[in-house]
Amino acid sequence: MQLTVDNLGPDITAGLGDVDYDDLGTAEVLLVTQIVDDSGSIRFVAGNTEAVRDGHNMVIDSLNGSKQSAGVLMSTRLLNRGLLSGYTTLDVVPRLDVHNFNPSGGTPLYDTIKVALTTVATKMADFEQNGVAARALTVIVTDGADNGYTRPKEVLNMIQGLLKTEQHIIAGVGVADGSTDFAQVFKEIGILDEWILTPKNTPSDIRKAFGVISQSAVRASQTATFSQTAMGGFGG
Repeated sequence: MQLTVDNLGPDITAGLGDVDYDDLGTAEVLLVTQIVDDSGSIRFVAGNTEAVRDGHNMVIDSLNGSKQSAGVLMSTRLLNRGLLSGYTTLDVVPRLDVHNFNPSGGTPLYDTIKVALTTVATKMADFEQNGVAARALTVIVTDGADNGYTRPKEVLNMIQGLLKTEQHIIAGVGVADGSTDFAQVFKEIGILDEWILTPKNTPSDIRKAFGVISQSAVRASQTATFSQTAMGGFGG
């Protein structure tokens, strides 16, 4: 992707955050991006709003407790509300609560993924230009099929390109909606089988899935095990 200041939209620019490289105190960083579905089905169909909030926050807590927490930056994007926070340190990253996560609307899944991955790629290039080694973990959580404007092929090309660098892990979590084959949806956009989860549409299964995400995020934050984690998927 040819990324310059001239072809970045304001949403992508905002997503880069304003972390001062000199304040990081580390020569390596892991960019964790959570793309979270806030469509109406999360709230009204199965009552999973609280479970999704808890799961998102569990990832923050798990990384905060890891040895490499100082080298982790996180960003969260919601499908309808949009950018919740650009890349920032774990001590100030916003948690989901009743004020910022009240699901309603549709499922512009591919639109949001496209913007998020462009932001990830841009931020990584920025770090590298400033002498900081960067890796990335992007997690997509949804409970519905896409109804946006971006074609799957566009996302596929982006994901395949990013995975070839061996600096990216991209995961898909599709909460069963009774009709969508999420394993196939994620495969169509280039997500590897080992990085796909399809939990049942219940609060307990959603929390379990976020528990698996949290464990994987902690493993990915450790430089020595990033490559091993990338190859092992959610299973290790």
